[in-house]
Amino acid sequence: MSAWKTGLTAAGLLAASLALGSQDLKVYQNYDFMPGDKIVFEDDFRADQDGEFPAHWDLLAGQGVVNQVGGDPAFALTEGNYVKVAPRVKGEAYLEETFTAEFDFFVKPGGDDGVHLFFKVGDDFGRSVYFGTTTSTDYFEPELHGSALDQEKFVGVWHHGALAFSKGQLKCYIDQTRVLVVPRAGFVPEAVAFGGIASPDNPLLLRNVRIANGGGMNLIDKLTRDGRIVTHGILFDVAKSSLKPQSMGTLNEVAKLLKQNPGLRLEVGGHTDSDGDGASNQKLSEARADAVRKALVDLGVDGARLTSKGYGATQPIDSNATPEGKANNRRVEFVKL
Repeated sequence: MSAWKTGLTAAGLLAASLALGSQDLKVYQNYDFMPGDKIVFEDDFRADQDGEFPAHWDLLAGQGVVNQVGGDPAFALTEGNYVKVAPRVKGEAYLEETFTAEFDFFVKPGGDDGVHLFFKVGDDFGRSVYFGTTTSTDYFEPELHGSALDQEKFVGVWHHGALAFSKGQLKCYIDQTRVLVVPRAGFVPEAVAFGGIASPDNPLLLRNVRIANGGGMNLIDKLTRDGRIVTHGILFDVAKSSLKPQSMGTLNEVAKLLKQNPGLRLEVGGHTDSDGDGASNQKLSEARADAVRKALVDLGVDGARLTSKGYGATQPIDSNATPEGKANNRRVEFVKL
């Protein structure tokens, strides 16, 4: 399988690779997406060899290959109408009745303007949601269309797609905007796949794919039940303490919780996986906890009600032997004081 190489300039690729992460947190001030509680799949393609098909995926139709885009790896879906790839997760039916899916996607100028998230129900991936300038459902009853986005601004940059499925309802987001709500899907998916219309000259690019089960319980109930809130929705750049803008969904909910419960005090705890040495992980977890505390203060929370502490990799909640286990261990916890 030959490697796909982009026709964009190096400068254009670098700008594209940085576009999503450099967005101001304020742009996401009304974002309300929160990921599920238990990550069942996560892949940023950093463990895959350039020019090869990624190890944690299955090819259902078309072609695909991992390539560097602006210095970071991405999954290039290069051929097919429709190309279709599926995360390799133990068990054919791994989704619960409540789950979330997230991914970054890039559409090269001149290509199609979006990506499909396919749902497996029974024996096939027949139903899908299309994330594009107009987000829509395919083979739903009825078929629905959501918010329209400016196509000229849509192509040539990375976007963050997110989907939340709970009690038969679907909510879809592109970047900071909720673009589609399906009040009743009429089915419960068992698994998901990704794809669309692609060619070697106009590939679809994916990165930072994450699927998580559970969620939906409000934060005060979690705090009452467990004495802590374990979150996977506060995200950081790799090996850094800078917050990604899509963290605002979780940060907004925590800030709301604190404002509605004025006597509540919380410790913000930063946790890492076991990659790297202990001293570096400790320092990183402390910096990330401090960054979260600052973000909450910026949202109007009294800083005297918050402490921050880093734990490095000393308190894992899952195995560090798998990508999904490591993803579950990389987290921020809010503990009642």
